Amino acid sequence: MAEKCFFDEIIECLDTQKDKHKTIFVQHETIREFFAEKAAVSKPVQEKLSSQPIPEQRKMSAVPAPSIKPPTASPAGKIAVENLSLNELRAVALNCHLCKLHSKRNTVVFGEGNPQAELMFIGEGPGMEEDMQGRPFVGAAGQLLDKMIIAMQYTREEVYIANIVKCRPPNNRNPEEDEAAQCLPYLKRQIELVSPKVIVLLGAIPLLRLLGKTGIMKLRGQWDEYNGIKVMPTFHPAFLLRSPEAKKDVWRDLQQVMKFLGKVYKKDN
Repeated sequence: MAEKCFFDEIIECLDTQKDKHKTIFVQHETIREFFAEKAAVSKPVQEKLSSQPIPEQRKMSAVPAPSIKPPTASPAGKIAVENLSLNELRAVALNCHLCKLHSKRNTVVFGEGNPQAELMFIGEGPGMEEDMQGRPFVGAAGQLLDKMIIAMQYTREEVYIANIVKCRPPNNRNPEEDEAAQCLPYLKRQIELVSPKVIVLLGAIPLLRLLGKTGIMKLRGQWDEYNGIKVMPTFHPAFLLRSPEAKKDVWRDLQQVMKFLGKVYKKDN
């Protein structure tokens, strides 16, 4: 009964506010999909996802990278990427051999989305499906992230998605400190170029590697900041697949982001 009441509150909120936001409409099924315990995307939502046009940023995974000299590490162990454009940065990343993760990867998962997105999601690293396809968040956790994005009144193409590391760690283990250190310059340059209004950190690893903080259970739902950009830490979608009861906590976190970005959200009582 609690689940039903919570869901009904969301629907009531959307219905009461839709007159104030005439350009925004979120189907009730979209919210229901997010709270569904199964990972599979329902046919209506899958059709919505598959009907979206594929932008250039997503098409690039099938295009050979331009011929750009692979990066070399500076004495401090960092990559000189400060003056690269997003396409140049991607080309360099596809040729990167700076850490041991490159030796067993199938492909580099650079990231994708709107290069001028106001909302950016950062995970920890590619999994098996991502490593095969060269795209972030395309497995079961990615399907749930798609639901989260739609529930926030965005499409996947309107946001930007990246990871702390761009090559798959063996057996999906957490990226090690040296691996993250070598890869972070790519991500930091992506953030600088996209310049989102809000970054959502998905899980403990992004919280640790980007902000240098631990304790996702304690810090989720609390605003932070990275180089003047608002940051919202929350749980990783993979954690939600194992612990679906935590979806309510994530939804509260996402509602804060929606409020900041001017989207329809559930007002506090």
